[in-house]
Amino acid sequence: MARAERLRNKLVERCERLQLQSAAIARHVDEVLPAKDQGVLSAASAARELVIQRLLLVGKACENEEQRLLERVHAEEERAHQSILTQQVHWTEALHKLDALRTYLVDMITKLDDQGLLQAEQEIFERTEVAEGILEPQESLKLNFNQTCVQSPLLHRLWACAVLCCLTGSQEVHIDEKTLSPHLSLSEDKRTLTFSPKKAKVDSDCPERFDHWPNALATAPFHSGVCAWKVSVEQSCAYKLGVCYSSVPRKGSANEGRLGFNTASWVFSRYDKEFRFLHAGQPQPVELIKAPAEIGVLLDFAGGELLFYDPDSCAILFSHRQAFLEPVYPVFAVAHQSISLVL
Repeated sequence: MARAERLRNKLVERCERLQLQSAAIARHVDEVLPAKDQGVLSAASAARELVIQRLLLVGKACENEEQRLLERVHAEEERAHQSILTQQVHWTEALHKLDALRTYLVDMITKLDDQGLLQAEQEIFERTEVAEGILEPQESLKLNFNQTCVQSPLLHRLWACAVLCCLTGSQEVHIDEKTLSPHLSLSEDKRTLTFSPKKAKVDSDCPERFDHWPNALATAPFHSGVCAWKVSVEQSCAYKLGVCYSSVPRKGSANEGRLGFNTASWVFSRYDKEFRFLHAGQPQPVELIKAPAEIGVLLDFAGGELLFYDPDSCAILFSHRQAFLEPVYPVFAVAHQSISLVL
C-alpha cells in the first residue's frame, strides 16, 4: 500500500508539471507568438518605411544633383559655343580686311607708276597699319569644353559607392616574374611578394626587370572599362600599390626609378605610419585613422580616375583624376615583409 501511495503521489506531481507545461505552451501559443508576429509585422513595416524614406532622400538628392550638373553642362556648352561663334565672327572680319587690303595693294602695285606710288605712300602706310593689329590665331582654353563642370563630390561618392558595392571580386591580376626586383621573391601561387634586403642572383640584363628598386609589374595592362583588384597589406609597413605605363623606368638607383617619382606611375604609398599618394615626385598626404588590412585599387580607364579604397568598409582612401594616354599596368613595391593579391 505504501508503494502504491508513493506512485500515486508521483503521478499527481507529474500531472501538475504537465499542467504547468501545458499552460506555458498555451500561453506561448496564445500570447507570445501572436505578440512576436505583431512585432515582426511592425518591424518589417518600419524597415520598409526606412528603406523608402532613405531611398526617397537619395533619389531627391540625385534628382537635384542631376538637374544642377546638367544645367552646368548646358551652361558650359553654351559658353564654349558662344566663344567659338565670337571667334568665327572676329576672324571672318579679319579675313575680309586682309583680303581687301591685299586687293588694294595689288591694285597699287599694278595700276600706279613710280610717282603715283610714292604719292600714295602715306595712304598705303595707313591702310597696311590696320593689318599689323591682326595677329595670328592662338590656341585658347576658352574654345574647349571644360570637363570640370561635372565634378561633384556627391556624384563622385555615389558612383564610387555603387561600383564598389557591386564588385563581386578582384580582376584577374597576375604578377610578371620577369619584372621582379632582385629584392623580391614570388610565392608558388604567384600571389605573394616578399621583400629581402639581400639581392637574389637573377638576370639583371633582362629588359623587363626592375634591377634596383623593389618593384614588380603585372603581366597584362588595362586599357578600357572599370577594373579593380585587392591586395592584402597587413604584414607590411612599407609598400606601394597603383598603376604605371610600360615605359616606367626599370634600371638604376636614381629617384626616377622609384614608383611615384616619375610621370609614368601613380601609387598609394605607406612608409611606417605615413600614407601618401605619389605621382611625378609630388606627394599628397593621406590621413588615415588606422592602417587598412587590405587595399583595393579601382581604375576607371575611360573616365580617367584612379581610386584607392578599404574593401571592408568601401571607404574611399584617396582618388585621383587622370586622363590615361596609354594602357596601364598594376604595379607593386614592397620594402618590408610581404603583400599578397587577394582573389
